[in-house]
Parts: sequence; C-alpha cells; structure tokens
Amino acid sequence: MWQAVLWGGVSGSAVLIGALVALFTHIPKRGIGIIMSFGTGVLMGAATFELLGESAEKSGLTPIIIGFLSGALIFTLFDFWLQKRGAQHRKRSHAHAAAGSGLAIFLGTVMDAIPESIMIGASLTTGGSVSWLLVIAIFLSNFPEGLSSTTGLQSSGFSKGKIIWMWIAVLAVAALSSFGGYFFLEGVSESTLALIASFAGGGIMAMVASTMMPEAYEEGGPVVGFVAAAGLLVSLVLTTF
Repeated sequence: MWQAVLWGGVSGSAVLIGALVALFTHIPKRGIGIIMSFGTGVLMGAATFELLGESAEKSGLTPIIIGFLSGALIFTLFDFWLQKRGAQHRKRSHAHAAAGSGLAIFLGTVMDAIPESIMIGASLTTGGSVSWLLVIAIFLSNFPEGLSSTTGLQSSGFSKGKIIWMWIAVLAVAALSSFGGYFFLEGVSESTLALIASFAGGGIMAMVASTMMPEAYEEGGPVVGFVAAAGLLVSLVLTTF
C-alpha cells in the first residue's frame, strides 16, 4: 500500500521540481524540448509495452480496443474543453503560449496525472514490484509540464507561494491516485485490469500526440526525432528488468 503512495508521489514530484526550476532558475528552450522528446519516447513505450502489450497477452484484444479508444476519446474531449479555458498550452515553455486560465492549467495537469498514477498503483497488484518503466516515463513527462505550466500560472497572476501549493496538491493527487489504483484494482479480473490499463494508455497516447510532441519539435528542432526514438528504445530495455 505505502509503496503505491510512494511511487505515485515520486512520479508526481517531477511537476513540483519543474515548477521550482521555473521559479528560481532558467533552462534554455532547446533543453526543454530535448527533455520532453525523450519523455515522449519513453511514455509511448510505456503505453505500448507496459499498458497494451501485456494486457493483450492476458485478456485478448476486445477489452484493449474498447479501453484504448475510450481513453483517447475522453482525453480528447476534455482537452477540447480545456482549450476553451486557456490550458491548451499547459506543457509549453514560452510565456505567451502558456498564458491563460490558471485554474484550467491546474485542471489539465491533474487530468494528465490521474490515469498515469492509477496504473503505477495497479502495477503493484500483479507483480509485487512497481513498474519502473511507468514511474520513469511519467517523471520525465511531468518535469517539463511543471516547468512550462508554472510560466503560464505566473502569466495569469499567481504568486510563487500559491503556485508551489498548487503543485504540491498535484503531487498529492498523484500519490492518492496510485494508492487508489492499488487498493481498488487489487484482485480484479484480468479483463477489467486490461480495460483500465488500455484506457490509461489511450489517454496517454492522445496527450503525447496533442501536447508533448508538437512542443518538443518546436523547441528542440529535428534532433528531437532521434531523442524520442532513443527514449522509446530505453522503455523497451526497461521492460526486461
């Protein structure tokens, strides 16, 4: 139980770390793009190898197809709603693009964190040890999100203290979501777990395609293609441990 809380908190802590970096130091935009592209590759690998591949082997394709398309659709619909409220660039690092509704940026970050963290907790119910691939992938994607979202919150007039408390709240949500994934999914059938895993995978893939990949290329240039491929390869290596 406490492992679920711990690893969910570790993955969510990257948002807070990114926020602190944005508030008190400076990272070149190209560096952010490279970090984000690597995280993109690792996340795509996590969604493919960890969430979809293993589930398909255990339960067949039907729950995978239903869950994956449902997760992608729901994320996309919610993303449309967030766009209208100023959070369409919540992962972007340049100030004018990230500026918008502070509450919408916060809700968008929470939306990204919940399904990812649930699957971290759920991974503990099957093998007894956490999925390192998921933890690393989510951490790498959360860091630039915390950095860039903080820029948007500052542009919306939020104070440093309030921003820090908001990201502490996101860390807590991630930890609790991981705990929920462990507590509520322990003992469920493989078909149900596969449905939930593929739902999270669909949401992650939609998020990567709509927010992370465009930003990574815009900030990092063509080199991000190779870096993302390297991230995907790293995710494959991690599945062997």
